[in-house]
Amino acid sequence: MSVEKKIGVLLVNLGTPDSPSVPHVRKYLSEFLNDPRVIDIPWLARKLLVNFIIVPFRSFSSSKIYQKLWTDKGSPLLFHSESVTQLLQEKLPSNIMVHLAMRYQEPSMDKVMEEMRQANYDKIIVLPLYPHYASSSTGSTLDKAMKLMSKWYVIPEATFISQYYEEEGYINTIVERTKAFNLNQYDHFLFSYHGLPVRQVDKVYDDGLPCSEHSCEREINDTNKFCYKATCFATTRMLAEKLGIPEDKYTVGFQSRLDKNWLEPFSDKVVEEKAKEGVKKMLVFSPAFTADCLETTIEIGDEYLEIFEENGGQQLDLVPSLNDHPMWIDTLKKMVLERV
Repeated sequence: MSVEKKIGVLLVNLGTPDSPSVPHVRKYLSEFLNDPRVIDIPWLARKLLVNFIIVPFRSFSSSKIYQKLWTDKGSPLLFHSESVTQLLQEKLPSNIMVHLAMRYQEPSMDKVMEEMRQANYDKIIVLPLYPHYASSSTGSTLDKAMKLMSKWYVIPEATFISQYYEEEGYINTIVERTKAFNLNQYDHFLFSYHGLPVRQVDKVYDDGLPCSEHSCEREINDTNKFCYKATCFATTRMLAEKLGIPEDKYTVGFQSRLDKNWLEPFSDKVVEEKAKEGVKKMLVFSPAFTADCLETTIEIGDEYLEIFEENGGQQLDLVPSLNDHPMWIDTLKKMVLERV
């Protein structure tokens, strides 16, 4: 008699401090920024930069920002991810169990994957909650998962999902989120993605040519299919087509930069320049984030709004992230069952 296979699904999001307090923010930033895939410079230079410059100086300012973000339920990124986990579990057969971990801080991948090892699954599906591949997000998550599993005596069948920016349900959920807004009221649309150092997208290519030489703003091809910039532009084209937004009415931007050598154009500069050009109403999308967080609620919702108004703009609205929207849950269900 055959035994029904047990499947474990691991959802992973980036992470969040345990609280907005300075010690907890410091601990989170230290773990996050010391990841060699996040700041990909030589070990000693990274340790000095992170531990003696960035973390000591940014912990206090970041703590104040997290205090603005925090709710009665805690961190939005965490409670939205927990809701997604619960709702997805309810949609799946009883032999498929869903677990949630954060790449940094709690619930830790170490702890959650140890629970999954003890559950003795026949197969594990690792599904990072980032639609676009980047070494510093998806790459780091899959790398960590493989390192942990490599220490197990029994390694079950495993499937790793590296990106799904073109997944129809993902695109359609964003479109559905947009229905709360009258697109005809807006002068311009900004698709804002998390930024990356240019050197990190350049490393995708083995031909010696930089990202800027691979048509990443215009097409997806066999060479650039794992380039973060290329997939962000592809997502934008798909959304603009479905929403009927003409090319001259939208801009792709990249936010949260640490220095000038990051992907351009910079979203905050786009907001400032468009306001100065006379744009009065702007709608902002944040397709790289599946759950609302510091970068959406505060950086776009508060800081970009302030920049827009200071330079002559009147109204800047943010399309909410996917969070626990039913269409997003159905999309995750589809992605899991396809791999079972």
